[in-house]
Amino acid sequence: MDELGGIYARSVPDLDAIVQVGVASGKVIQCSFPETPAANAEDRHDLLDRIEAYAKQATEEEFRDVEIALTVPSDRRAVLQTLRTVPYGETTTVESLVRRTPGLDPDGEDAAATVQSALAANPIPLLLPDHRVDDARGATPGTVRRRLRAIEGIDG
Repeated sequence: MDELGGIYARSVPDLDAIVQVGVASGKVIQCSFPETPAANAEDRHDLLDRIEAYAKQATEEEFRDVEIALTVPSDRRAVLQTLRTVPYGETTTVESLVRRTPGLDPDGEDAAATVQSALAANPIPLLLPDHRVDDARGATPGTVRRRLRAIEGIDG
């Protein structure tokens, strides 16, 4: 196992999903919930252990200390960095993200669309918790999103 880089995947029964993460230079660059893990994926990684403990509700995990690398346009990166500050068990809205994201004009016509497109293209759901946004669809699949919200005690 090379924790500096690789693809790691494991079935997480409490999410009823496979969680797959991509790591490069020690930073998470991707998280997904595939039907089948990548053929070259290893199942041993500390982050997968933490995700499993979170799913079992053994810890109120926010994953803020996990180093990530985002290769997305600057405005979307700002949205996703703001999203990362939403605490475990709390929710936010697109309008709130617009107001709180540096560089977005709350009165601008495109601000809400920027937030929605950033959420939809979120490369690292779970670590960038789009499941905590009430009024937008993120990259987290619906069944996993519902399970994550239930784990955190979020209604709906």
